[in-house]
Amino acid sequence: MSATTSCLPLLSPIDLRPTQSTLSASLFPIQIHNRRKAAAMEGLVKGLLNVALDAIGGDDGEDSRRQGEERSRSTWAQVVSSGDAEGEGDSGCRRNQSGARKASGEGNDGDWETVSGRRKHPQEDSRKRPQKVPAETWSTYKKHPDEQEYMAHTQHAANVEPTREELHDLSKACSRLWELDLNRLVPGKDYEIECGRGKKVYQEEDMAQGSLFTWLSDSVLRQPTYSRFCSLLDNYNPDERCREVVTSEEKHEQVAFIEEISRTAPIKYLYHYLVSKEIITENFEQFKRMMTSLWFDLYGRGGVSGSSSAFEHVFVGEIKRKEEKEVSGFHNWTQFYLEEAKGTVNYHGYILPRRRGECPDSETQVLSIQFEWNGILKSVSTVLVGVSPEFEIALYTLCFFAGEEDNHVQLGPYFVNIKCYRLGRDKIGSAFPIAEN
Repeated sequence: MSATTSCLPLLSPIDLRPTQSTLSASLFPIQIHNRRKAAAMEGLVKGLLNVALDAIGGDDGEDSRRQGEERSRSTWAQVVSSGDAEGEGDSGCRRNQSGARKASGEGNDGDWETVSGRRKHPQEDSRKRPQKVPAETWSTYKKHPDEQEYMAHTQHAANVEPTREELHDLSKACSRLWELDLNRLVPGKDYEIECGRGKKVYQEEDMAQGSLFTWLSDSVLRQPTYSRFCSLLDNYNPDERCREVVTSEEKHEQVAFIEEISRTAPIKYLYHYLVSKEIITENFEQFKRMMTSLWFDLYGRGGVSGSSSAFEHVFVGEIKRKEEKEVSGFHNWTQFYLEEAKGTVNYHGYILPRRRGECPDSETQVLSIQFEWNGILKSVSTVLVGVSPEFEIALYTLCFFAGEEDNHVQLGPYFVNIKCYRLGRDKIGSAFPIAEN
C-alpha cells in the first residue's frame, strides 16, 4: 500500500468518495516536493550566476586576497570614512546584542526610552556605528606635518607647572594629570557602557549578553587629538611575527599626532615635570622628537626585529603565536570601542573585584574586562574608559621616566597600579593600569 493510501481514513463500503481532509493529506507531500524542486532550481540558477560573476571579476578578487595576505591590518579608517563599511560594522556587531529591544516592557519616558526595565539613551540606536570623519581629514593627516593645521595651544599654561610635592610624589603628579585631562569624557553625557555580568579571570565563557559600549557621542571622535589618534590605528599588522613596514605618510601621521597632543595640558605638564626632574633638557622641539621616537620607533618582539612598537602594543594590541594564540597589549578604550563596533571584539564581561560589593557600573572609568579579539581571548585587560589619548600618553611616559615597574598611584577617585615594563633602558615594552581594590 502506498504512503498516500495508508493515510486514508476508514470509509463505509457504500461511500468511497474521498473527503476534503483526505485530498489535503494526499496532496501535501506533492506540494512539499514541488517546493523543494523550485528551491533547488533557484539555488542552481544562483550558483550559475555566481560562477559567471566570479569568472568576470576573478582577477580582482584574487588580487584583493593576495593584498590581504601580504598585510593584514585593522581597517578603522575605512570603517569611519566609508558608508558601506559602516553598515558592515553595524551588522557584525548585532550578534553581541541581547535582543532587549524585542523584549516586552518597551515604552517612552520623555526623550529616553524604557527597554526591559532600563532607560535607553536616544543615541543608543546608532551605538554600533563608528563615528564618521570627512574623508579629506585622513588625506590631510598624511601630508607633511609642517603643511597641516593644528588646534591652538592650551590656555592653561599657568597650571601646567608641577609643584614641589608633585615632583617628590609620583601619585600626586598622576592625580594632577587626571585633573588636567580637559578632554576626558563624561559618563552618561558623552558615552554609556553596560558592564553586564562579572566573572573570574579563569572563566573563559561569555558572561555578557551584549556589547560593553551602548553609545558614543557623535562629536567625540571628531575632536583633534581623538581623530589623529584613530588615524594611527590602521598602521599596524597585529601579528607579532610580521615585520612592520612604515610608509612616509604613516610617519607624517605619527609626527602630526605628537604635535597635536603637545598643545594640550597633560603633555605640557609632562614636559615641565621631566625638565624639573632634569630627565630631559629644556627644549620643547627636542622633547617632541623624543616622544615620537619613544612611542613609534620599531623594535623586536616575538623573535622578529622591527615587528612592534610601544604604541602598537599598548594601544592597538598584538597577537602572540605560541602553543595557543593570545592577545597581548590592547589596553585602550577607543580601540576597544571601534573594534567592538566592527564586530571583531566580543565582550565577555568584567572581572570581579577582589572586594565584594564594589562591582563596576556605567559610571566606572577604570574597568577590568575580558574579551575576544578576532576570536582570540584576552583573559584580562584593564582600560581607562573615557580618558583622552594625550592623558594616557602622558601618564605612561611619566611612569616610564619617573617611576618603577610598579607605580601605585591615584587617578581621581581610583587607586591603580601603573605597570611599566622596559625593553632595555630606553624602550617601553608595555604599560597599563591594574585596578587596586
